[in-house]
Amino acid sequence: MIREILQYPDPVLRLLCSPLIEVSEDTKSIIGDMFETMYSANGRGLAGPQIGFFYRIFVMDTAWRDGAPKPLAMINPEILDKSEETQFNEERCLSIAGEPIGVTRAKNIQVMWMDQNGEQFRGRFNDFAAACICHEIDHLDGKLILDFK
Repeated sequence: MIREILQYPDPVLRLLCSPLIEVSEDTKSIIGDMFETMYSANGRGLAGPQIGFFYRIFVMDTAWRDGAPKPLAMINPEILDKSEETQFNEERCLSIAGEPIGVTRAKNIQVMWMDQNGEQFRGRFNDFAAACICHEIDHLDGKLILDFK
C-alpha cells in the first residue's frame, strides 16, 4: 500500500523516533508499504517518520534506478564509525519540495542494524550509500537536510 509522505513543515518530522523492540507481522507489512511508497515516489530512501511511523526504521535502495535493485531495510540503525574523509552531495528529500540542498557527510561509515527478520548485521558503506544512510538516520533523529543550509 502506498502511504502518504508527510511534508515539511509538518512538526512531526522533527520528532525523535523510538527504538523498535520487536519485529512483528505489522512491522513487516509497514516495511513493504515503505518500499512501495519509496519506489512510487521515485526515491532512494524513506524513513518511518516520513509516513507517520515513529520508530527507528528506514528503507533504502540506492541501485534500483540503475536496474539492479538492492532493497535494504534497517531497524534501529547505529553508526559505529565514520571516516574523517567527507563527501559533498546535492541531496533531495521526499518530505521537502524544491531544489536540492548541498550536504557534507562522511564518505565511509560502519553501521549496525537489524533487518525485517530480526537478524543483526554490521556493515561498511561508502559514497552515495553512506550519504543515504546518514540522511535517513537524520530523519530518525528529527533532523532534516534544511538543517545543513
